[in-house]
Amino acid sequence: MKKIITGIGFILAMVNGYSQSDKSNDSYSKAPKAGTSYSYSLKQAIDYAMQNQDNVKNAMIDEELARDKVKEIRGSGLPQINGSVDVKDFVEIPTSLIPAEFFGGPPGSFAAVKFGTQYQAAGGFDASQMLFNAEYFLGLKGSKVVIELSTRALTRTKIETATAVSKAYYNVLVNAERMKLLDANIVRLKKILDDTKAMLDNGFVEKIDYDRLSVTYTNLTAEKEKVERLLNVGNYLLKFQMGMDVNADLTLTDKLEDVKFDTGAAAMPDKFDYSKRIEYGIAETQFKLAKLDLKRQRFSYLPSAFAYGSYTSNAYRSQFDFFDTKQGWYPTALVGATIKVPIFSGGIRHYKNQQSKLGVQKAENNMDAMKKAIDLELASYSTFLTNAATSLENQKKNITLAEDIAKVTKVKYEQGVGTNLEVITAETALLEAQTNYMNALYDAIIAKIDFDKANGNLK
Repeated sequence: MKKIITGIGFILAMVNGYSQSDKSNDSYSKAPKAGTSYSYSLKQAIDYAMQNQDNVKNAMIDEELARDKVKEIRGSGLPQINGSVDVKDFVEIPTSLIPAEFFGGPPGSFAAVKFGTQYQAAGGFDASQMLFNAEYFLGLKGSKVVIELSTRALTRTKIETATAVSKAYYNVLVNAERMKLLDANIVRLKKILDDTKAMLDNGFVEKIDYDRLSVTYTNLTAEKEKVERLLNVGNYLLKFQMGMDVNADLTLTDKLEDVKFDTGAAAMPDKFDYSKRIEYGIAETQFKLAKLDLKRQRFSYLPSAFAYGSYTSNAYRSQFDFFDTKQGWYPTALVGATIKVPIFSGGIRHYKNQQSKLGVQKAENNMDAMKKAIDLELASYSTFLTNAATSLENQKKNITLAEDIAKVTKVKYEQGVGTNLEVITAETALLEAQTNYMNALYDAIIAKIDFDKANGNLK
């Protein structure tokens, strides 16, 4: 019975989340093999992660463990039946001392005698049934809360995974776009460099003009190699976040131009529904568990009752022939009941009750702190998204202006009315504008993802 009480205490004291998942989607339940090609949109990448990412899979196992634990505690209130068989071989039969005067000996002396047979056997079963235990019935009620907590913990894991996959997905798209821009810049600058080489060979420009352009071209190709390596790392990171083999060939089908930034939606809501945030839901469930634990401590002052019974047959043999039907077995049977009434525990129950009261207060404080944290996130990410969207628009204007300047400078240089220094300056400014734009684009996307998560819109 002690195991029953311990188990009930465990299930009501649980305040950490457990996670488990929905039924697997056949489209993504099998991990792709290395060397094969796959094309995924962001939604498909997230769906794949929900079935293959290790954190999600472990969250699924955690929820299943929580459900099984609840069933275990529930089963502790059902009849407990055990069978047993015991066989003994007394190599030396125990010796007993009895008063010698029974056999005519002097009073006060003892005689050593041996009773019993060399072989003894016993077989039977015992059963017990809990009749009343307030903590147990409260534990059954708390089991629903435990399952609720594990389900919400699973949802939190899925949201965190979707956030990580989304950021990694767009990181790859942004770096891929950087590669396209760098390729275009390299092609354009290579033509200018070739034209300058021809002019140098014909004596129309000085070697220093060609060398300046060569340095710029070298720096541009070095930048491309850097971005190319970042793109490879980003691909590995995305596949890692998805739970995919890093050697699989993954193609992304979404486009950056499809991402929309609605700055109007970034405004702070007048009244936010905290239930939209899974973190607040988990804090609520932990508060429910804390109150149930307080009830459990109060119910520990109530008595508990158990019924039990057993049936045993014993056999005694001088030879090992327990299956001989001519010799008998001697049965013993009993039934009984036990009522335990808590009287004094040295103050243990009182202080456990006090601890549970403090646990309820702490859980309530955690809920209040979670509200404040959510309010802070809403205000912060609203501002971040507005600033990022504004910066993106400014950088878009800058890149258009830098492209126009680069075109005009190139034409002037080809017509002999401009210098290559102007060309280098314009190309450098264009590269800087493109880099700033891509950084602003990535920052805006990340701000949008964080804003959606803060508003509870990311599932």
